[in-house]
Amino acid sequence: MKVQKNITLKRYHSFACDEIAAFFTIVTTKEALIEGIEWASENKLSYLILGAGSNILFTKQFDGLVIKIELNGIQKLQETSSEIILKVGAGENWSHFVSYCVQKSWGGLENLSMIPGSVGVAPIQNIAAYGVEVSELILSVDAFDTIKHEWVILTKQDCAFSDRSSIFNQEPKRYIICAVQFKLSKQPLLRTEFGDIKAVLHQRGISCPSVESIADAVVYLRLIQWPDPKKLGNAGHFYKNPLISKDQYDQLKLAFPSMSAYPINDQNYKIEAEWLIEACGWKGVNRDQVCCDQNQVMVIVNKGATKGKTILDFSEAIKQSVLNKFGIILESAISIV
Repeated sequence: MKVQKNITLKRYHSFACDEIAAFFTIVTTKEALIEGIEWASENKLSYLILGAGSNILFTKQFDGLVIKIELNGIQKLQETSSEIILKVGAGENWSHFVSYCVQKSWGGLENLSMIPGSVGVAPIQNIAAYGVEVSELILSVDAFDTIKHEWVILTKQDCAFSDRSSIFNQEPKRYIICAVQFKLSKQPLLRTEFGDIKAVLHQRGISCPSVESIADAVVYLRLIQWPDPKKLGNAGHFYKNPLISKDQYDQLKLAFPSMSAYPINDQNYKIEAEWLIEACGWKGVNRDQVCCDQNQVMVIVNKGATKGKTILDFSEAIKQSVLNKFGIILESAISIV
């Protein structure tokens, strides 16, 4: 294991802020991962696990060891005439993995095309798009349990998946994901009813869609609707949709009839954070080279700020305005270090 000192993290996270890691290492094997954890412990340092850096904001120097996960590989475990089971390394690029499956007409992941990040991050957030949650395709997750100090295989039930959530962000820092098992279909049930997929297919004259044509439609929609993190630093949706009680929802609906929300159960509603932020007037606001994206107001964009604290301050100003106007606390959907 090679440990580097005082490494800028600019190229290792999508916000591209020029923050420093006191110590930095890249691991490509499970053995190297354990070695990194033990090295940090021996040197009385904290450590931070980093994937593709698509869901994190560094706001200051990290004085411990940053361990970048690059455990790659796509392994076929089982195949029948109707389905295939794959084991995929946590370090694999998510978008590349989905494209690999689409090219082979293995269905299930096509609606999740072009989402930034690595395979290991997908279960943590239970990434979702265009009517599909990644948990629908996951069989199990291989991880290192830092409390029990042992390798474990977590079944889908163990992962406790819910809306943009899982055991991995409910118990942060406990599990380090090393691989994910997926079950994909050779006879997939295609999903075209969400977002503008159906409209794009119709525009292209496609009446009998395939895995490939749906993936192409999703890629097209993402290119025109979402800012490219390679060009404009961002980490996708910065906030979660807040959960409120039915009583609070009823009160707010009277005061703000256009409020966008949906019921979770008989007692709770989720309000769309996008609506709250727009209602507070943040669309198009640009401060210190940081702004909300014009098309996706939930996406905070770095247009040149070198320090993560500048982006954090912008996000906190949004949270405060929502709290002042609606009495609702927005929760960050990304990790802030």
